[in-house]
Amino acid sequence: MNIIRTALDGVVIIEPRLFMDSRGYFFESYSQREFDEKIGPVRFVQDNESCSSYGVLRGLHFQKPPFAQSKLVRVVQGTVLDVAVDIRRGSPTFGQHVAVELSGDNHRQFFIPRGFAHGFCVLSPTALFQYKCDNFYAPQSEGAVAWNDPALGIDWKVRTQDVILSEKDTRHPLLKDAPELFDYNEDLYRI
Repeated sequence: MNIIRTALDGVVIIEPRLFMDSRGYFFESYSQREFDEKIGPVRFVQDNESCSSYGVLRGLHFQKPPFAQSKLVRVVQGTVLDVAVDIRRGSPTFGQHVAVELSGDNHRQFFIPRGFAHGFCVLSPTALFQYKCDNFYAPQSEGAVAWNDPALGIDWKVRTQDVILSEKDTRHPLLKDAPELFDYNEDLYRI
């Protein structure tokens, strides 16, 4: 796999090595050994999948300690704009984001470590989205920031009037008003 470092330390884009022939393609979507060598030791414990239609925006979500999560995300079918936002107070990149297009065609994956909010918006008619988490989901630990916070400056590549949100995703605070975030020097891997 090819690792593309981003402007946010720890957030990386992963391009798998594709083997193509007349039958189609094959690629290794995950290797613990290679992940450990090239990114770091992360033990994934839960896989999730969602199917969404054009304009569905999920995010910007995170889980607070002690249930913080790293995620390894990919799109099996369709296209999404996937976004990670640094929410570690005191970080030199606090409030900055990285956006990457993930699709069933480009096979890219996106690794979002603990301490970052995550969201995605569907750009195709539908998208099948899969992700691995390194900690179990804990509803009491949910956190989020507003997807449309002007201070974040995220271009979701979908007109605002076409964005489809869950009721819960309409009520998240701006980053500056978020009550519980992460500290830059916090040990986010202590469970």
